Amino acid sequence: MTANFMNTITTQTWSNGRHLVRCVKVIQETWDVRTFCFMAEQPLLFFFKPGQFVTLELEIDAQTVMRSYTISSSPSVPYSFSITVKRVPGGKVSNWLHDNLKQGDELAVHGPVGVFNCIDYPTDKALFLSGGVGITPLMSMARWFFDTNAAIDIEFVHSARSPKDIIYHRELEHIFSRIPEFKLHIVCERSDELGQSWYGLRGYLDQKMLELIVPDYLNREIFCCGPTPYMKAVKEILQRNGFDMRRYHEESFGATPPEIKEDVLELAELAEQAAEDIDMAEMLQVEFAGIGKSVRVLPTETIHTAAAKLGVHIPKACGMGICGTCRVELKSGQVEMDHNGGITDEDEADGYILSCCSRPVSDVVIEF
Repeated sequence: MTANFMNTITTQTWSNGRHLVRCVKVIQETWDVRTFCFMAEQPLLFFFKPGQFVTLELEIDAQTVMRSYTISSSPSVPYSFSITVKRVPGGKVSNWLHDNLKQGDELAVHGPVGVFNCIDYPTDKALFLSGGVGITPLMSMARWFFDTNAAIDIEFVHSARSPKDIIYHRELEHIFSRIPEFKLHIVCERSDELGQSWYGLRGYLDQKMLELIVPDYLNREIFCCGPTPYMKAVKEILQRNGFDMRRYHEESFGATPPEIKEDVLELAELAEQAAEDIDMAEMLQVEFAGIGKSVRVLPTETIHTAAAKLGVHIPKACGMGICGTCRVELKSGQVEMDHNGGITDEDEADGYILSCCSRPVSDVVIEF
C-alpha cells in the first residue's frame, strides 16, 4: 500500500521561468534584516546552484516592480527557498517587503539564474569573503557544504558594522563549530551604540588582517560578495599580490552601473546619427507571434527595444542579461546575445533568449 501511495506522487522540479510561490515564514535576522521563506502550493523541488538568485515580481503602488535577490537557503532543503533582505533607507522594494510581505502572501518569482555559484568552480580550499547583507549567497554555499558533508577546507571571513548587525550569527557559530575544516572569522567595524562589547576582530578588512587570519589566501578559490567598495578593496589586494583572478568570483547583479548607462547613451546617440544614412534594406524585421505585429529595427537595437516600439511590455529587471527576467522564445531567425549569466545553456538549447541583450542578425520571430 505504501509503495502504491508513493507511486502516485509526482513532484515537479524548479526550472528557470516564472513561478507562483507563497510566503510561509518571516524571520527577523537582525534589527533591519529579515528572511522570507517560500514554498509552492503544489510540492515543487527548488533545485538551484548555491549562490544563484531569483527575481521577485511585485505589485507596488499599482506598478509591477522587479527586483533580484540571492537565495540564502540551500538546495539541500529542496521543498522551499529563502531570500534575506536588508531594509535600505529610501529603498522602495526592501521597505515594501519589510512592511507588507507576510506569511500566506503569494507572489511570482523568476529564476533561478546566476553564474556566481560554488558548483561551477569546484575546489578543496575556498575563501568566502562577505560584507553586510552580501553574506547571503555565501551562506547558501556554506549551508550546502555543511549539509552535504563536503570534504572542503573553508575560511569564512564576514565583515559587519557592529555586533547587532551580524546576520546568521548563531547559525554560523553552530556550523563552524561542527567541522574542523570550516573556520569562521567575523570582523566588526565597531561596538554598537547600545554598548554591546566586541572582543573579536575589529576595523576594516585589509591586506594585513587578511594575511593574519588566512595566511594561505592566495592559494584558495575566492568567493566574494558585499558593497561595491568592499569588493573593490578585495580585488585590489588580490591583484596587488599577483592572485590569479580567474579563481576570484563575485556577485554582481544590481542596478546598471553609471559607466554602463553612459555607454548605452553614447551607443544610442551613434545609432540615431547612423539611422539618418542607413538604407531600409539593412534593417531587420522583428515579429511578435503572440500579437501578430512586427517592426523593423537596426542591427544594433535589441529585441527588447523592438518590443517597446510596438508597445509590447516584456518584463525585465537588470537590463544587462543577468537576472533572466526578460527571457523569451526565439521561434525563427538568429540573434547575437551578449548576456551575463542570466540564462542557462539548457534554455539556450531549447530556443530561449534574453530580450534585453539580444540583437537580431536576421529577420526573427519571437513567441510573445
